[in-house]
Amino acid sequence: MTGSAEPPLLFLDVDGPLIPFGAAPQQYPDGYPTCPAGPEPWEADSNPLLARINPKLGPRLTALPCDLVWATTWMAEANECIAPRIGLPELAVVIWPEPSDQDEQDGRDGLHWKTRALVDWAAGRSFVWVDDEITDIDRAWVSAHHRGQALLHRVDPHQGLTEADLVALNEWLRRTHGTPPSRGAA
Repeated sequence: MTGSAEPPLLFLDVDGPLIPFGAAPQQYPDGYPTCPAGPEPWEADSNPLLARINPKLGPRLTALPCDLVWATTWMAEANECIAPRIGLPELAVVIWPEPSDQDEQDGRDGLHWKTRALVDWAAGRSFVWVDDEITDIDRAWVSAHHRGQALLHRVDPHQGLTEADLVALNEWLRRTHGTPPSRGAA
């Protein structure tokens, strides 16, 4: 499906990929800056984990040949709290369906609760899903139920998105969409 008219989607989770957790600040890779307070003043009740966001990720993500979509429990708040801190425009947001009996069964079977909704949202369009909770069960289910190409890319939640992740995403997206890799993108 290379060279398709529509660029692939990139479903982006926040907690783990953009906000690394679980490691002390000195354990993050060298050169992994923390984000200063965003355009609004830092408030006492704001999320202290927002300081862990790498502000360089926004330009790197927008340089990828895809349509970025928030796929996070932050939902619309990702556009209010995350996007301005890293220079992303307002993105489309996956609205999660109400939990169902099927979700309960999926959970018992090891399928992530986001998997069905993302395949439905993509509606056959090629996509990347960037999350820290993806498993081989999700990959197998997507392969069996999604007619487009898909890359389910698991990010180490202790590191967040790394240079290696961005290179892998860029290469897959460009190969899938039929555009040559860009040296300056990811």
